[in-house]
Formats: sequence, C-alpha cells, structure tokens
Amino acid sequence: MEFQLTEEHLMIQKAARDFAVNELLPGVIERDEQQKFPAEQVKKLGELGFLGMMVDPKYGGSGLDTVSYVLAMEEISKVDASASVVMSVNNSLVCWGLETYGTEEQKQKYLAPLAKGEVIGAFLLSEPEAGSDATSQRTLGEDKGDHYLVNGTKNWITNGNSASIYLVMVQTHAELGSKGINALIVEKNTPGITIGAKENKLGIRGSDTHSVMFQDVKVPKENRIGEDGFGFKFAMKTLGGGRIGIASQALGLASGAYELALKYSKTRKAFGKEISQHQAIQFKLADMATRIEAARLLCLRAAWEKDNHLDYTLSSSMAKVFASETAMWVTTEAVQVHGGYGYVKEYHVERLMRDAKITQIYEGTSEVQRIVISRGILG
Repeated sequence: MEFQLTEEHLMIQKAARDFAVNELLPGVIERDEQQKFPAEQVKKLGELGFLGMMVDPKYGGSGLDTVSYVLAMEEISKVDASASVVMSVNNSLVCWGLETYGTEEQKQKYLAPLAKGEVIGAFLLSEPEAGSDATSQRTLGEDKGDHYLVNGTKNWITNGNSASIYLVMVQTHAELGSKGINALIVEKNTPGITIGAKENKLGIRGSDTHSVMFQDVKVPKENRIGEDGFGFKFAMKTLGGGRIGIASQALGLASGAYELALKYSKTRKAFGKEISQHQAIQFKLADMATRIEAARLLCLRAAWEKDNHLDYTLSSSMAKVFASETAMWVTTEAVQVHGGYGYVKEYHVERLMRDAKITQIYEGTSEVQRIVISRGILG
C-alpha cells in the first residue's frame, strides 16, 4: 500500500493549482454573477492538455492515469467549479466513452480534436421525464437504413451551447426498453438542432447548461457507438467513470472552502484572540479536515481501481456520494466560520456552497448512488 504521490503526480497537481490561481481566480466572481461561460479559460485548459488527460497520445491526449485526473480536478474545482465541470464532462463522459467504445474512424474524426481541446463535447442523456430513470428515453431515433432520424428533447446539458460534438442517447426500438437505446455521435451544427435558453441556476452559474431539441435530425449510421442496442450500457459504463470526476469536483469544492476558512480563522479576531484559538472553531476545522481526507482517499481509491482495470462501480459511487455530501457540509461550515463575511460574495465561500449542491444531484443523485452501493454490498 503506497500513499505517496509520484513526482509526475505532484507536477500535475502543481500545474493545475497554478492554473487555477493565475487563470481562473481573476474574474471568477464576475463570471458567476454574469453567468458567463469561461471560454478563454477552457481554451487554455485544452492547450495545456487538461481536456484529454487520460486519452492516448496517438489521439492527441496526455496519456495520464486517473489519479492524475483526480488531482487536477480537485485543484481546478477549489477555485472554479464552472470550469471544472467542463473538464469533467469532456474527460470522463465524452473522451473516455469514445476512446473505449468508438471505432477507429470515430476516434480519428471526433476524439482527436476533443482530446486536444480544439473543441469540447457534451453528453446528452437526461430528458424532461428521464432523470434518475435513464431507461425512460423519449428521444427517438428512427432507423432509416443508412441513417437515424432523431426527434426529442434533452435537458440539463452541460456544455449544451458551447460543445461542437454531442453524444446523444436515443430510443431506436421502444419495444425493447433499455436494450433498444443507442448512443449516437451528433455534430452540433447538424440541421434540425435547436438550443434552448441557458438555465438560470443556483450554482455553477458559469457552466453552459441548456436544453437541446432535435427535429428530424439526420445522423449517419456510422456515428452509432457500438452494436445496435448498446446505448444504455454505454451510458452506464461511462457514468461510472464520470462519478469519479464529479466526486473529485466535490472534493475540490470542500478543500477550497476549508482552506479559505482555515486562513480566515487565523486572521479574524473575536473576544481578544484569533477565532482559530476558540475551541468551537477548532472543532469545526478538525471535522472539515477529517471528512475531506476521507473523501480524498475514496476518490483516489476509485481512480486506482480504474487504472488497474478493476471493477470500480462500487468505489466510484461511494466516492461520489461521500465527497458530494462532504462538499455540501464543509462549504456550509466554511460560511459559518466566516460569519457575516461568509455571506458576502468577495469571500468566495458562499459561491462554493452554492456550487456544491449540484454535486449531490448530477451524474447520479445521492439516492441513486446509495442504490448502486446497496446492490453491490448485498449482491
């Protein structure tokens, strides 16, 4: 059992931390207030290789392991979760799915520009009536021989307007239920696609979240991922890795809030001494540090299992549910440590608290994670 990071891991961690502080921190409050997508910052993330971290270099990726990805996600998320969710979706859901299950032609055409950060991708599963129940897909893909004709609506799509490449789950054989679902690669500029208004959200307000509507959208058969009916399995396998990304995002939100609270506690005075000298605050900080460390170890365990080609279904769900609930608890306590200043935007912790909530919801709610975990432990 080895708990030390390698020199390469430490270099990646530092590079991500430096990027977060130098590129993301300036203007992060304004982007949140204005719901502004961090386009310039995401472009730089791509140029540095952070949007295709685990992709083979022959497709333009960085060829790094999942542990590196967790470390980078934590550092980016400490400062700007709206940027880190772009990184998570592109790495975990889009690039990984294409590299693992796509054809060589699909990888050359779509994976390479995604891994290089030349374009970004989106994962289109959720619908107005298909959230946690992902089997209830109503977006239809009518088989027309050499192509599918797609009609329907997808909801809550991260990178909905900024992405150039969509991975879309469609129902092609309704009578087969989940076995009739297919995953299609759809280019955003295909005729018949309409982007809905940007969602006005509680948190990750800079993230580009939209509904995407399809009306008689023609998608060639060669853009189907895997065999006919593989779409639901593709979505579930891909989300397993995605949960490691969101768990790491939650970890970053928690550790970012903790670091701010720790720093503030050493400068703010009350009753004649720094508040860090009061046991009430000391115990808060102790609990925050302990929960964060537990979340970090769960994230790294899931990443290690994935890198070693083990079944990481259980570990990724454990990491996701624990890290997301840790993020919500720690960020709330960080606001409390700051007192009235914690309620003010310039101190950052109120934004981290708002951003933390979504980690308990997207890519599988905490309730869904507990279903996965209970099935795993009960057999």
